Amino acid sequence: MMEKHKLIIFALGGNEISPVEVDPKTGKLIPQDLPTQWKRTAETCEIIADFIKENQDYYYVVTHGNGPQIGNILLRSEYSSKYLHKIPLDVCGADSQGALGYMLAQLSNSLQVRGLEIHTAEIITQVIVDSDDPAFVNPSKFIGPPLTKKEASGLMKKNPDYCAKFYKNADSSESSVPESFSAAEEKIRNQQEIWRRVVPSPVPKGIVEIDMIEACYLSGNIPIAVGGGGIPVVNVIPNQNDDGETYECNYGISYNRRVPENKKPAAIFKGVEGVIDKDLASSLLARMIMERAQTREHELEVELVILTNIDGVKINYQQPNEKSLSELSLKETTELYESGVFPEGSMGPKIKAMIDFLNCGGKRSYITKVDMLQQTISGDAGTRFIN
Repeated sequence: MMEKHKLIIFALGGNEISPVEVDPKTGKLIPQDLPTQWKRTAETCEIIADFIKENQDYYYVVTHGNGPQIGNILLRSEYSSKYLHKIPLDVCGADSQGALGYMLAQLSNSLQVRGLEIHTAEIITQVIVDSDDPAFVNPSKFIGPPLTKKEASGLMKKNPDYCAKFYKNADSSESSVPESFSAAEEKIRNQQEIWRRVVPSPVPKGIVEIDMIEACYLSGNIPIAVGGGGIPVVNVIPNQNDDGETYECNYGISYNRRVPENKKPAAIFKGVEGVIDKDLASSLLARMIMERAQTREHELEVELVILTNIDGVKINYQQPNEKSLSELSLKETTELYESGVFPEGSMGPKIKAMIDFLNCGGKRSYITKVDMLQQTISGDAGTRFIN
């Protein structure tokens, strides 16, 4: 297959899979059942398929978040713990990757009916983090639905190990919540305290399955990868002994081998409990793809498109002096980020992802809503980041 010269990564937010709806009478979030999520995902896939139909000369990769879904998986595990074993957070992430990848594989259907012989491949992806990342001491990543103080207190009493950390929104000025929940929580913030589970969110450093992801897109198909930011794993440091070395992993599993002449450690990983930000992981994926293409002397331009539930980057979001930003240079983006105007629980990681991407050679990237995708790439909507 002839090599193409551009790759686009679509990083889908939670709203592209599970739309946020609020009961107008109670102000509470309406739980999204599977049929609703399937329909919303199908709508998203139709829009992306239209774009691919019009731009067949590019490679594509799809990534996605999993905030609501992994929180629900964890809650189901806790509620059923009287009868079944609990599921650790890294396994919850793997579960969500499989289920959401399966849903996003509808993109294959959308492409087939448009006459395109392109298929998706759901790649369960492990993402390498540092075992001493400070996030493990100071959890900060929101997962699951908003909770009342009563619900949070009940969960913390039943499961202190899982529920010791929650974030409370005392008022809107102190709120720092993902865009997928901000509109809903705004409507109920004056009625009750809002609590959210927070878990460790270590910085992504590497992608174990990068070879498979690269092989998939180079074949002309579309990998669905680093779902939910990827399953966080750490390198296992071997214990040296007279005959060789031993790698101690989770659940009492260990691996032994003779030390090779070059004494290079084996690439052995084990899971850790945490949730990696999918925008930071998507930016890492984009950077790794660019570096690997350069090593092969393949001229490849990579663009990162973060799809969320707002039509672009805004300053003073949801305030009377709100301002939309249509284009930002790397310098402008860095200055705004360092000024602290973007909340760490919502737009902050997206902006950081863009800075990392542009600093490593990316030329253009975007933040927009999925239904404004074509207009954004054309420069008529969303926010464009340029180097």
